[in-house]
Amino acid sequence: MPQIDRATLALSCLYRWEQEAPDRVVLTQPVANGQLREFTWAQVGDQVRRMAAHLRQQGQAQGWEPDAKIAILSKNCAWWLMSDLAIWMAGYVSVPLYPTLAAETIRQILTHSGARLCFVGKLDGWEGMKSGVPEDLPCISYELSPADARAHYESWDAICRRSEPLPGQPQREADELATLIYTSGTTGTPKGVMHSFGNFAWGLSTALRRASMSSDDRLLSYLPLAHVVERVLIEHGWLRTGFHVFFADSLDTFAADLRRARPTVFFSVPRLWVKFQQGVHAKLPEAKLKRLLALPLVGALVRRKILKTLGLDQCRFAAGGAAPMPVALLQWYRRLGLPINEGYGMTENLAISHITLPDQDQTGTVGPVYEGIEVRIDPDSGELLMRSHAVMQGYYKEPLLTREALDADGWLHTGDKASIDAQGLTRITGRVKDLFKTSKGKYVAPAPIEDKLGAHNAIEACVVAGANLGQPLGIAMLCAEAVNLAATVQGRAELAAALSLHLDGVNAHLDPHEQLDALVLVSTPWSVDNGFITPTFKVRRNRIDEIYGAHFEGWGERREKVVFVD
Repeated sequence: MPQIDRATLALSCLYRWEQEAPDRVVLTQPVANGQLREFTWAQVGDQVRRMAAHLRQQGQAQGWEPDAKIAILSKNCAWWLMSDLAIWMAGYVSVPLYPTLAAETIRQILTHSGARLCFVGKLDGWEGMKSGVPEDLPCISYELSPADARAHYESWDAICRRSEPLPGQPQREADELATLIYTSGTTGTPKGVMHSFGNFAWGLSTALRRASMSSDDRLLSYLPLAHVVERVLIEHGWLRTGFHVFFADSLDTFAADLRRARPTVFFSVPRLWVKFQQGVHAKLPEAKLKRLLALPLVGALVRRKILKTLGLDQCRFAAGGAAPMPVALLQWYRRLGLPINEGYGMTENLAISHITLPDQDQTGTVGPVYEGIEVRIDPDSGELLMRSHAVMQGYYKEPLLTREALDADGWLHTGDKASIDAQGLTRITGRVKDLFKTSKGKYVAPAPIEDKLGAHNAIEACVVAGANLGQPLGIAMLCAEAVNLAATVQGRAELAAALSLHLDGVNAHLDPHEQLDALVLVSTPWSVDNGFITPTFKVRRNRIDEIYGAHFEGWGERREKVVFVD
């Protein structure tokens, strides 16, 4: 780790804002009955200090180890950020959990991390989750916690009322462990990725050289703060630059929350960018929109109206990541006047790796590597390897897995196949382990084919599968509008005809061994709750194989290009 400027460490940033801008409103939190609660830097600092004093007292009374782990199980809210800061100020390590996890996974993470306490906050599915929290684990509730949690656990407000603020400026060193980020994982058991305060400080400094932010910016926090991108962009970006964070209240209010925030910087996963596009097309069909955008004056008005309706009319930097962004989708937003910068990274490197350059059309790539980061392609496997000071310390309690991911020279094995062109632009071409072999002995890389399939508006998510089959298959989840269309005989026929043509177009650009025998359409939603989707909206391939695998061969033998599965 290079010498890190102490002023860039997380707690130092908080102390700076307490002194320089105590009265500036920096958090806007929806509460009950549509009301808003705002927090200034002075109020944030006061609450953090009071909770930190309580945590330190608890640790001393109960004999916690110096780097004791404290969990946060909550949807995004102001108290989530303040909890993390209080944990650090008290001298401990935070363990965020996705707010959509099943009880079994919650218990697994709390047990594996050895969590001494858990903040139980804003949650939609607490009834199904609470059995995962051990009965003897102390917990603290928030104002927005479920009623049952508020009844069973002491509240944040009560603790802050009786606790005196922790004085001074307690500091954590750059090489100290800050957090365990448990990967959501498309396969296997979540692993606790260890990141230090120095990892965050170096990584954010690097990111800000590519995409600048300041205290004048506004951001909406809605993707799980347990995810690495939201953690770096929202939490550490907020601490470093002092911008204003708005929180989304619920799925039902998301559109209004976005319009309230009118973010100047906005990051989202491809699935939501597709949802926005589908919402526009529902009111303005694609062909008509294309005609209107082609008219000079009318096109400018249409662009402004659409972006204002979405709440993105003030957005100066838009980005996407966590999964591949379809090229056609990127081109659509560019025509709308909102170019999306595609980023690439992973939990193990704090998502500080690649992003396309603003004001340059680098569509189809994830852009050049960030300054100060080394990358190379393994000549045998085609795997992307990278090395930087944002790379994890390792997997918690997993030395063998750590050695598999990090070699002796510090190169992180990303698991992604990639190529780098003469301009230094990186193109992700699939997962090394996602490759499968057909019965003809030919390897198929599913990711590029999935990108082509997912370009159709009727398809919300898709997977290409077919290990040991003669030809691969596409399995696609229909979007809500397509499900409604398929509910009638005529609608299903129209959908089948359109997707049959789409499949022909996809196959025309594939090698013979890659061409899909059929496109299988499922109407049952793939969700986090039923295990098909990770909390970051990636499809779990092992779940697809588990539920549908026994039918693959039969679907291929039907010799129907489009197969409906109800």
